[in-house]
Amino acid sequence: MRIIAGQWRSRPLVAPKGDTTRPTADRTRETLFSMLASRLGSFEGLTVADLFAGSGALGLEALSRGAAKAIFVEQDAPALRALRANIANLRAQPQCDVRASSVMALGPVREPVDLLLMDPPYGTGAGAVALDKLNRLGWIGPATWVDLETGRDEDVCVKGFEVDATRDVGKARLHLLRPA
Repeated sequence: MRIIAGQWRSRPLVAPKGDTTRPTADRTRETLFSMLASRLGSFEGLTVADLFAGSGALGLEALSRGAAKAIFVEQDAPALRALRANIANLRAQPQCDVRASSVMALGPVREPVDLLLMDPPYGTGAGAVALDKLNRLGWIGPATWVDLETGRDEDVCVKGFEVDATRDVGKARLHLLRPA
């Protein structure tokens, strides 16, 4: 695993040991960030939330491309160790807020994020449930873009959101969502 583009391009990332997390493949991240770049234009100055963060590859990719801040939420201990090691190796601590908790335990926020990246366990429906809750807690504003990664055979339907694009990459399906 590596950073695809930006200031940390080609820098390696460590993945958590064990099989409790499934890191997003480089090819999948490359496709996702291409889709996002065509819609956002630039990542400069954005606040990003990487939920079900695992190694933090999605949020760190956004920071590498110019995002100002990333919030990482992960509860698995080996994944947290990998996430913190990746942040330290990139010297990205000032831009990172790591929360060692369940996504479902998050509370309200003062301001919505610009980009919400979610890579929950496949086949659980956790992403849709979390998205509904986060919307009610103010994490998502009218201009927020949401990426929800699922297994290739899963579809997403969340009240209050419309699907802007869906793309299959390997075993993954990427869903870009907007508040309706």
